[in-house]
Amino acid sequence: MSDFPSKARVVVIGGGVVGASVLYHLGLKGWTDCVLLEKNELTAGSTWHAAGNVPTFSTSWSIMNMQRYSTELYARLGDEVDYPMNYHQSGSIRLAHTKERMQEFERAASMGRYQGIQMEIWTPAQAKERYPFLETHDLMGVLYDPTDGDIDPAQLTQALAKGARDMGQKILRFTPATGVTQQADKSWVVHTEKGDIAADYVVNAAGYYAQRVGEWFKPYGGRTVPMMVMEHQYLLTEQIPEIEAWSKEHGGKLPLIRDVDVSYYLRQEKGGYNLGPYEPNCKAHWVDPSDPMPDDFSFQLWQEDIDRIEDIVTDAMERVPLMATSGISSVINGPIPYAPDGLPLIGPMPGVANAFEACVFTFGIAQGGGAGKVMAEWIVDGATEWDMWAVDPRRYTDYTDQDYCNLKGMEVYGNEYAMHFPWHRWPAAPDRKLSPLHSRLKSAGAQMGAYNGWERANWFAQEGDDTSEASTHTWNRTGPWEPRIREECEAVRDHCGILAISGFSRLAVEGKGARAHVDSLTCSRLPNAGRVGLAYFADPRGRILTEMSVIPRDDDNIWLITAGVAQWHDRDVLRHNLPEGLQVQDRSDKYECLLVTGPKSREILAPLTNADMALPWLSAQEAEVCGKPCMLLRVSFAGELGWEVHCLNDDAPEIWEAITGAGAKPFGMWALNSLRLEKGYRAWKGDLSTDYSLFEGGLDRFVKLDKPQDFPGKAALLAEQQHGSQKRFVTLIVEAGEADAPYMSCIYSGGDIVGETTSGGWGYRVGKSIALGMVRADLATAGTELEVDIYGTRHKAVVQADTPLWDATNERLRA
Repeated sequence: MSDFPSKARVVVIGGGVVGASVLYHLGLKGWTDCVLLEKNELTAGSTWHAAGNVPTFSTSWSIMNMQRYSTELYARLGDEVDYPMNYHQSGSIRLAHTKERMQEFERAASMGRYQGIQMEIWTPAQAKERYPFLETHDLMGVLYDPTDGDIDPAQLTQALAKGARDMGQKILRFTPATGVTQQADKSWVVHTEKGDIAADYVVNAAGYYAQRVGEWFKPYGGRTVPMMVMEHQYLLTEQIPEIEAWSKEHGGKLPLIRDVDVSYYLRQEKGGYNLGPYEPNCKAHWVDPSDPMPDDFSFQLWQEDIDRIEDIVTDAMERVPLMATSGISSVINGPIPYAPDGLPLIGPMPGVANAFEACVFTFGIAQGGGAGKVMAEWIVDGATEWDMWAVDPRRYTDYTDQDYCNLKGMEVYGNEYAMHFPWHRWPAAPDRKLSPLHSRLKSAGAQMGAYNGWERANWFAQEGDDTSEASTHTWNRTGPWEPRIREECEAVRDHCGILAISGFSRLAVEGKGARAHVDSLTCSRLPNAGRVGLAYFADPRGRILTEMSVIPRDDDNIWLITAGVAQWHDRDVLRHNLPEGLQVQDRSDKYECLLVTGPKSREILAPLTNADMALPWLSAQEAEVCGKPCMLLRVSFAGELGWEVHCLNDDAPEIWEAITGAGAKPFGMWALNSLRLEKGYRAWKGDLSTDYSLFEGGLDRFVKLDKPQDFPGKAALLAEQQHGSQKRFVTLIVEAGEADAPYMSCIYSGGDIVGETTSGGWGYRVGKSIALGMVRADLATAGTELEVDIYGTRHKAVVQADTPLWDATNERLRA
């Protein structure tokens, strides 16, 4: 083929709505020499049979941002690319049957207003007035979103494709990619049946074939893409005269209904209805040898199974009796890919240079526009406008085997509209990574949570405590865990507690010049050997990329400890521009960490170790505990005198037995969260995210602009220092009610939104509700009175001095 391109800056594999959006947005950023490969016709995968709903609703800030952008793009896209579009922003009403659902709606509405989406809370009577065919007798309320609606998926994809072509991008249909080869300079050759294309970057946007495409990248550091495929049905009714009459009278469509407590949506489709259920007794496909994934499933569907959704259909007919007056005209049953948490994979491909993923979209039409924007920013700018950790492929590591993906995908599908309570753990696929302490923790009453696949104790129940899943279905602070968390915090305050922090990410940069390399990546000054210190890493805009504890062994051996969930993310940070001769080692699975902390921790540890217990705060020493080799770090995220005892996994049980036998009380992650809030310690990807610069995050003392080395973000931070920050980090004392402030609660001054919380909870040592957050810089002054919206109710909040609420001068830490 004379016009077959031999080179491209980016090759996008997959011609659904997401792949077309990535190509379009790369063009908008000026990269107009890119190629999209599609094995069949555009839209041949999940896009062609998608229902086309375009909601903005989410309780994830980043997902709401992405979906909001999609609605804004779709509203103008037809005119911008000169392509006809059927996009109806008819609005939607979400039905609430319970108080807890209303609280969720209030939170989402508050977030939406912050983003400029004018969501409203309606009474059932208001909903009935807007939707006369709706039964409302058993409802508590309704969330109305005026921006919700639906779009024709094929038209949307073709419009994006036309816009991309008009900018010079190439789309090759009926051109299957067959593999990839990475070159010595980390660029790519993408192989197709028609020839090879050299590319700087590759994007896996292959939809439900993403796992198969992902296998091509394994020789270059890749892994199996964590995903599975669900069977999703929706049905179309015949035409209903009353709907046609209503539309003619009102000049538009009825709002879309989502009965989220029953788990379906109901949308006007021409003069009839489109009903889409998410049934608990769902069905996965292509998960075992008896049901192999075909080489090509383009424009294909499965046989409908109406019996499986019969109960939901009956409920919808009772909710909207008009639906029962019509027959079913057709049932669509097609494949929808699912990641284990139901969110897509958008961002750098873990472990593989110059490769990206934009795949596994459960709601690809709603998220496609925003996904294209985000992916183009990742590739061209190296960073995204919004923090996108919620969808970053590196949020998963090596625990996501296929069994895990299948079980979690089915769980998410069957609970698609379920509320995500802060105390609740979804039960499917537990125990992926167990420490040698697991049985001891369980015997002590530990109620576990998963952290990067590792089981850790959240709290310790006593005999008679309600540990049922139902007990966790609340947004409020009070539950069976509350008195236990209080007791655990008091033990740390008054005596000594012990916490097993299994699965810390343990990385090391080794080789000649290791210290210089790490120094070039961080804005902070590295500690000397024998000491431990926090180092902060910025992106090119000076925003908070990550935080690591640094323990230099010598100039050629730098140990780093970071959050468990940051394992693959921070590995990539350290590999950035890695000089030849250096290696980044990952020993996360080799060691256990025991945090021993409280005013009596020295008394308890001293008889068990040959360590020098008089070494000061932030010291690091090799020693023995119970005769076992350990690294002792004199630090405590709880804000009390304490040590982190890092030992080999197999040695942990003996050390645990000795320390608990000497009187240390086991405590859990939920108590630790309370304790760290009282100290103002930041949590990764809550308080520490790329939505904020290091100066905005209140991390000024860690930013060393006088370092002779350049480092990422230095120019941006110098400019911000000169011109001032728009936001500033604050600690708030909140006159909260039954619930503490969740992530991204709006902060008000008068009637204006002036910031947001980044985390919140109850401080048991200070006896107050605490929120950490970001506010307009002029309001970040101690004593300023603000309000925090907690599930629809505004509560007075007062800005505190820029010191810890507990032990303001760190005397207890330094004791």
